[in-house]
Amino acid sequence: MGKHLIRKAAALSLALGLTASALPLTASADDQQYIMGDMDLNGRLNAADLTLMKNLLLGAAEMSYQQMVAFDLSADGTPDLRDLILMQKYLLTDISEFPSGTFYTLTPPEDPIENSSFIAPSISVHGASLPTAGKANLVVFYVDFPDCRYDYAPSEEELNQIAFGAADESNPCYPFESFSAFYGRASKGNMQLSGHVFRYTTKENQAVYDDNKVKIAEECYDAFKDSVDFTEFDGDGDGRIDATLFTTPTRAGDDHWWPCAGAFGDPAYRVDGKAVGHIITGNAQIGSTRDYVNFISSYCHEMGHCTGLPDYYLFTTNDSEGMHGAAGIELMDTDAGTDFGAFSKLMLGFYRENQVNVYNTAMGTQTYTLRNAQTDAGNCIIIPYGDQLAEHYFSEYFIIEYASGQGNNSAVPWWQKKGAGVRVYHIDATTEYGWNTYFRYGSGSEFTNRDTGRRLIRIIDDTDTDNFYHAGDVITNSIAGFNWYDGNAQQTVDPGLKITVDSFENDAYTVTVSAK
Repeated sequence: MGKHLIRKAAALSLALGLTASALPLTASADDQQYIMGDMDLNGRLNAADLTLMKNLLLGAAEMSYQQMVAFDLSADGTPDLRDLILMQKYLLTDISEFPSGTFYTLTPPEDPIENSSFIAPSISVHGASLPTAGKANLVVFYVDFPDCRYDYAPSEEELNQIAFGAADESNPCYPFESFSAFYGRASKGNMQLSGHVFRYTTKENQAVYDDNKVKIAEECYDAFKDSVDFTEFDGDGDGRIDATLFTTPTRAGDDHWWPCAGAFGDPAYRVDGKAVGHIITGNAQIGSTRDYVNFISSYCHEMGHCTGLPDYYLFTTNDSEGMHGAAGIELMDTDAGTDFGAFSKLMLGFYRENQVNVYNTAMGTQTYTLRNAQTDAGNCIIIPYGDQLAEHYFSEYFIIEYASGQGNNSAVPWWQKKGAGVRVYHIDATTEYGWNTYFRYGSGSEFTNRDTGRRLIRIIDDTDTDNFYHAGDVITNSIAGFNWYDGNAQQTVDPGLKITVDSFENDAYTVTVSAK
């Protein structure tokens, strides 16, 4: 953490509420009282704490929420060199001379997201066209053919309400009441998705377009370019229309119109001076104004590709599901009926800066509060392999979240009935750069050993069970998948850590990461 980040983080300590105590120089886990300056949280002050403070000031380490408070010995709201000098002084004096405010009780603020900016969307370096921060646009052409028409043909006004209507929990299709509502919740409001739906019947029969998506795209745009200013659909100003969906009747069939997404095939084509960004084609039609969950959920998944996310399901095995069990449900896997998981949100920039907690083994035992991922307060914990976390999070690590059956996950019956819990992903987000930037170990990649070796994303304890973790559970490498990859791309390297799920209270889990 650099010096400027320390100063930013110091504002958090002012909201924590520090309570002085006259207890002896010990830390009690029961009453949650801690010692000022105890950076490794082991209940005593020594040279190791001083070393951690020095590393922090040099930008060589990251502080947990709790350590931000412990650092500020001078209680001036700014952890800095003055605190380091005080720490040196305390270590050279008799312990009885410590000031009366040596102890504190940690009380996290009610609103942990206040005054914190969103992290940068790492996925943007992969070059896809749909932005995930700020304004984003989707052009939708609700298309049929002279020989393949819709059974149900809503008006253009109804289509736009379905696609871009406001969030509405009373809607029978909730949480897939609209693209805008779903992405608004997933991003905590960081991605402001809007757009417009245009109704169009092609000039020629379906077969002409089955293998020529460029033709249908350019015909649709040409039909409206004289009456519509398409420059308004370039939300991030990169010269491309952010994303375009061409959706056809279900009866168009799956052979040519199974929902999929990718780069547009004619880089020279322009409409109102704008290139066409990523496109989606598919046959997920709207059934009625009360029956369009499949339409919205299918294309929410495909829009994930337009941001740069790959599929998490597998391409080369008999069982295509990338992650199993209750905890394995994710929008970019085969399910496509749920929220994004922690890794996706990390890549998309859907966390605020103080919602990404990075564990550092040099700091010893660290305790975190995991808040509901389906709320704006949702956060995560990252455990890097060897404390080496690459730029953009493009490396190997575990990422932990508390996922609930609320919000964008409320369409999953199991979660609605029994709740959810803590889940842990094993990530290897190593990225290949070149003419096409992509995740090296994405599903089907030449580097994944036919999906049996390293993979971009796995869920630990990948079984068809309730593989969430709850209060009282302990995770070590005895749990299948809680290991780093070895030189043969197998998960065999013991992290030497344990994750303890301590308690569940006020819709949040307390989780401790420590040496095993």
